Amino acid sequence: MDDENEVNVLDELNKGACMGMDAIHFVLEKAKDDNLRTELNRQYERYKKISEKICELYPEYSDRKPHKTNVMNKVMTWNSINMKTLTDDSTSKIAEHLVQGTNMGIIEGRKLLNHKEIDPNVTRIAKEYATMQEEAIEKLKNFYSFFLLKIIKIN
Repeated sequence: MDDENEVNVLDELNKGACMGMDAIHFVLEKAKDDNLRTELNRQYERYKKISEKICELYPEYSDRKPHKTNVMNKVMTWNSINMKTLTDDSTSKIAEHLVQGTNMGIIEGRKLLNHKEIDPNVTRIAKEYATMQEEAIEKLKNFYSFFLLKIIKIN
């Protein structure tokens, strides 16, 4: 029953959505700015919604369950966030790291869209995923830029 291209794309999208949720979950405890926390919670819900759509669509292409991030990836994400915020856990720095991670997700999402022979339903979710991440970066840039401007004014 497996439609290999569709399954591969959905698996990669779901892993990316799970990775996004994991990163947000790990960084939320470090985020001090209420507006950033609100934005991160909104982004978390968007990743969750994409993952739910993938889980609903997946049975059309496979009898298995969609891939998620494994424990090792979760540990690596947690360690990376802790190391990157060890000396600077400012709102600006948190936003910067999230932008970097989200950029990787956009690149992966856009690569997946280059699969020419996938079902339109899978293409639609891949486009939604990439667009969602592009919008997330625009929101996160506001926190990054805002705090850079604040620092410049202080000096």
